[in-house]
Amino acid sequence: MKTNPDIKEHYRDGVMAIQPYLAGHDLSWILKNRDMAIDALKDLPFPDRKQEDWRYTSPNALLEHCFHPVTDTFDALQDLDIDELLLQGLDAHRLVFANGRFNPALSDVQGLPRGITVTSLRQAIRDRSDQLALWLGKLSKNGRDAFTAMNGAEMNDGLFIHVPDGQTVDRPIEVLFVTVGMNEAIVVQPRNLIVLGQGARATLIERYASTGASLYFNNGISEVVLEQGADLQHYRLQTESGNAYHLHTNFVAQAADSAYTSTGYSLGGCWSRSDTELRFTAEGARAELAGLFTVGDRQVNDMRLNIDHAVPGCSSESNFRGLLHGRGRGVFDGRIVVARDAQDTEAHLNNANLLLTRNAEIDTKPQLEIYADNVKCSHGTTVGQLEEAQLFYLRSRGIAADEAQRMLSLGFAGEILDRCSIGPLRAVIEAEVSSSLATVAPATQSSVHGG
Repeated sequence: MKTNPDIKEHYRDGVMAIQPYLAGHDLSWILKNRDMAIDALKDLPFPDRKQEDWRYTSPNALLEHCFHPVTDTFDALQDLDIDELLLQGLDAHRLVFANGRFNPALSDVQGLPRGITVTSLRQAIRDRSDQLALWLGKLSKNGRDAFTAMNGAEMNDGLFIHVPDGQTVDRPIEVLFVTVGMNEAIVVQPRNLIVLGQGARATLIERYASTGASLYFNNGISEVVLEQGADLQHYRLQTESGNAYHLHTNFVAQAADSAYTSTGYSLGGCWSRSDTELRFTAEGARAELAGLFTVGDRQVNDMRLNIDHAVPGCSSESNFRGLLHGRGRGVFDGRIVVARDAQDTEAHLNNANLLLTRNAEIDTKPQLEIYADNVKCSHGTTVGQLEEAQLFYLRSRGIAADEAQRMLSLGFAGEILDRCSIGPLRAVIEAEVSSSLATVAPATQSSVHGG
């Protein structure tokens, strides 16, 4: 499929047209960052399969559409409109963003411990400009490719969290990004910044959903900064419209003895890609990364991981799983680099995939590059189908074929589901996975590709 030949000009013109309406248009450092991103957008091509990072996931279908930027606050949503999207029974600090803009009427961040900031990025740009200048854009560089450049050029709103040294956020922080269909297909570009000071602790639940079957493009960036001894539990759930395009890059920097535990569940969208770029900056840091994706008919889901062990004495454990059926196509591209001076590194990477139909397809490419001598590292991937003996066992006990397959599929996903210790969130995830599996026919031969 050929991309729209005028798409670059369309997005460049859109970026320039909305500049006066963006947050921080009167701040020199914001303008400098935006100018760098605009220049990158002009110079950088949109990715294609000739680039190794995009070898398995073509953005051509995405680039066929001309999505339009939005800057105005969307106030039409009421409590009843999002009630089914919220985590029922969860005692949490809550922020709601509608079409990329913060909605204070649907949010509740009262009762935070003194000194802790949980607010919208737009508000933080107004109130905490000097503080933000220390971190915002430092990890993403505002121009890794044309998509990150677009986000940097249109940076306007998103989540900002700052937990000072030694403090703990007493309840989880639930952040819901909901997109509502408009008269024209829109692009929303949330920009999130999470900073935990020395010894600080927090739990973040980051969710992406939509109302109806909206066609839109969600192009987001998160930057996570963990200072010495900080500890962040990070859950990420994407259940967007079956017509939505979702691209999100999570940049993480970990200082000495910090801990980052991240679990992502990518269950929606017609085309979805989640990237994690993690770098250790000092000894003793550790990261546990996991993810689960499901794909069915008309779905492409890509999980990409890049871990840079640049210093000695750090550890990473990565475990990702995919459930594929119909004509769904999944991609896992994981890369760990252990630098020459990164002695005493421990790094493990695993990807397992379950193919439930003959037309499902998986491209998997776990990579491990080691330049140090004293390390403990491993990587691997498995691809398979449900075992006939297990299905027979359940059928012989009176369990229907579709229910037996659902039970075994959930059992396969259980290792990632069990990582979620927040009951209301796990209930939503299990319901979404079960819904995806509801119409799956008995498993047959599928298509497998390796790196």
